[in-house]
Amino acid sequence: MAVPASVRARAKKLRDELAHHAHQYYTLDMPEISDAAYDALHRELVGLEEAYPELAQEDSVTHRIIGEALPELKKVRHAVPQWSFNDAFSEEEIRAFDARVRKLAGGPVSYDLELKIDGLKIVLTYEKGVLVRAATRGDGVIGEEVTHNVRTIREVPERLARSVDVIVEGEVYLSRAGFAALNAAREKAGEPLFANPRNAAAGSIRQLDPKIAASRPLGVFVYDLAHSSEPLPPTQSEELSYLKALGLPVNPEHRHAETLDEVFAYWKKWHGPARESVDYQLDGMVLKVEDRAQQEALGYTGKAPRFAIAYKFPAEQVTTVVENITLQVGRTGVLTPVAHLKPVLVAGTTVARATLHNEDFIAEKDIRIGDTVILQKAGDIIPEIVQVLKEFRTGKEKVWTFPTHSPLCGGDGRIERVPGEAARRCATRGSYAEQERKLAHFAGKSALDVDGMGKKTVTLLMTHGLVSDFDDFFTLTQDELLALPGFQETSARNLIAALRNARKVPLDRFLVGLSIPHVGEETARILAQRFQTLEKLQNAREEQLAEIDGIGEIVARAVATWFAEPENRALLARLTKHLALTKVGAPRAEGPLSGETVVVTGTLERFSREEAEAAVRRAGGKVASSVSGKTSFVVAGAEPGSKLAKARTLGVAVLSEDEFRARLGL
Repeated sequence: MAVPASVRARAKKLRDELAHHAHQYYTLDMPEISDAAYDALHRELVGLEEAYPELAQEDSVTHRIIGEALPELKKVRHAVPQWSFNDAFSEEEIRAFDARVRKLAGGPVSYDLELKIDGLKIVLTYEKGVLVRAATRGDGVIGEEVTHNVRTIREVPERLARSVDVIVEGEVYLSRAGFAALNAAREKAGEPLFANPRNAAAGSIRQLDPKIAASRPLGVFVYDLAHSSEPLPPTQSEELSYLKALGLPVNPEHRHAETLDEVFAYWKKWHGPARESVDYQLDGMVLKVEDRAQQEALGYTGKAPRFAIAYKFPAEQVTTVVENITLQVGRTGVLTPVAHLKPVLVAGTTVARATLHNEDFIAEKDIRIGDTVILQKAGDIIPEIVQVLKEFRTGKEKVWTFPTHSPLCGGDGRIERVPGEAARRCATRGSYAEQERKLAHFAGKSALDVDGMGKKTVTLLMTHGLVSDFDDFFTLTQDELLALPGFQETSARNLIAALRNARKVPLDRFLVGLSIPHVGEETARILAQRFQTLEKLQNAREEQLAEIDGIGEIVARAVATWFAEPENRALLARLTKHLALTKVGAPRAEGPLSGETVVVTGTLERFSREEAEAAVRRAGGKVASSVSGKTSFVVAGAEPGSKLAKARTLGVAVLSEDEFRARLGL
C-alpha cells in the first residue's frame, strides 16, 4: 500500500521527537514531557507502522530498547540481554495478547500478575552468594555500573542465604513520601525539582557520589531470575518464592490468575483505592505466563518477551490533534472557544473536545488548528490542553482568531469584549435561550427525531459545555454522557445509538432542523424536492428561489441570505461530515387529493399531525401551514384554535377526521 506523504512525514517527526524525549528521560533524567504523553506518541507511531508496514525501520524506537550509558559511569556488558515490556492500555488489547499467547503456546495458559513499579530497572549479579555488581539496563546490551550506589540501599543484601551464582532483575524506586520530601528540600534550596519518583530514583543511582543515594529513601523490588547456577523454578510464582528464599526483596502483592476475569479484577483493584495504600508509584501491572517451559517456547521479539505484557493504568495525560476550534455560548451570553480533538482515551474515558477558556489562553499557549497537543484530565468533564508540541508543526497549522460575529448570538450576531476581562460575549442578550430552543428543535421529531434528546437533555448538555451548535451532537461520546448527572450506562449507550441512527436524514427534515427563517415543514419539502441536494440549494440565487411555486420573495430572500452567511456555510460543512442527506421524492402526481391544498389543525384521534400531513402528500395533495383563499379544506380535530375560525370566515370547507379518512379512501 502506498504511504501518503503526510503519514510518512508524521512518522518521521514522531521518531525524531521520541528519540529526543527518550534521551532526555532515560539518559539525562530530565524529562520535558510526562511519561503518559511519551507513551501516547509512542503508541501513535506503533499504530502508523502497523497500518503501513513500509514505514517500519530496524532502528525505530518501537523496535529497540531505549537508553544509553552516561560517559562518567563505567560501562557494563550484560551477561544476559535485558528486555522491556510491550504495553497494553485496554481490555481489548489484553484479550488480543491472551489470544496470541494461547495460539503460540498451543494450549491453555495461566498468568502470574505483578505490580508494575515506576522506577529504574536494575540488574544485580551475585557470585557464590555475594553481590559483585549492580548495573542499569541501558540499551539492553550495555548498561552502567552503579554498585557503589546500590550498596547503600538497605533492602539489597550483600550476601544471599545460599552460596549461589545468580543474575536477578528488579526495580529501584523512591517512596512517595520520600519524593515529596526530596522535592520540598530541593525547592527550598533553589534546586530544580524532579519530575516524578522514577527520575528521582534514577538521579540518585546514576551519579558518582554514593552519599547522595545513601541520603535518599530508596527501595528495591526484585521480580525476575535471569540466571542461576541452581535448577530454575518451573513457574513464575515459584521463581518469586525462590528469590525471596535467597533473601532478596520481593513485592508481596502478586497473584496467580487462571482466567482473564481474574486478570481484569486484579487490575481494577490496583487501579482503584488500593493504589493509594502503598508508598510507591505504580503505573500498571505485568502479566507473565506462569509456566517457564511455555515462556521459553514463546521467546522474545527484538525488544520484548512474547510471554509477558505491561497492562498500564489509564494515562492522566495523552497527546492528540486539534482538528477544529469553535465557540460555545453560555447562559450569560459569554462565548468560550472549544477545541475539537481527534478522539483519544484519557484517564479511562474517550475525549473529543476540550475548553480553551478565552482568547488570552489560546494566545498564551499558541494553540492552532492542526497542532499536536498534550491533553490532561484533572477530574473535570471537559479536559484541558496543557501544552502544544510545537516540534510537530508542519507549517499547515491555522492560527485561530476570535470572530466578530456568530450565529450563536442571534440578532445581528455581533460579538463584543467584556470590559476589563478576557471574555467575549454576544452583544444581543438572550441568545443562550434561543440557541437552546434551536438545538432542541434540531433534535426534535419534526427534524432529526433523535430518540431521548429532549429539551431537558439539551439543556444539560449545554450547561456542561458539551453541545453548543448542531454538529456537537455527533461528536458526543458515551463516556462524556456517563459523567453527567442522571445518565447511566444504558441511557448513555441508547442516546449515542440514537444519534448514530439519526445520521441518515431526508433533506427536507434536515432543512427544518436548521431553523432557517420562514422555512417550515412544507417549505422545506418544496425546496428539497426542487433542488434534491444541499449543494444545489446552497448555490441557488434569490431569483431562482422566488420563482418556485409556494416560495415567494420573502421566503426566497430569507433562504438566500441564510445560505450566504459564512458562519452558516461553515456549520453546514461541519454537519455534512457527520450526516448522510437523502433525496426527497417528487410529490405524487395523481391521487384522491391531487391538486388540493390542505391545512391540518387540532388534535386527531387516529393520526398525529405529522402522520396526517404525510397522508395528504401520499394522496397527491399539498400541505399548508396557514389558511388562505387557496386552501381546499381544513381537517379539524379537538381544540383547533384560530385556523378553524379563519376557515369559516373565508368560507373554506372544514372536514372532521372521519370525513378526512373517507377522502383518503381509508
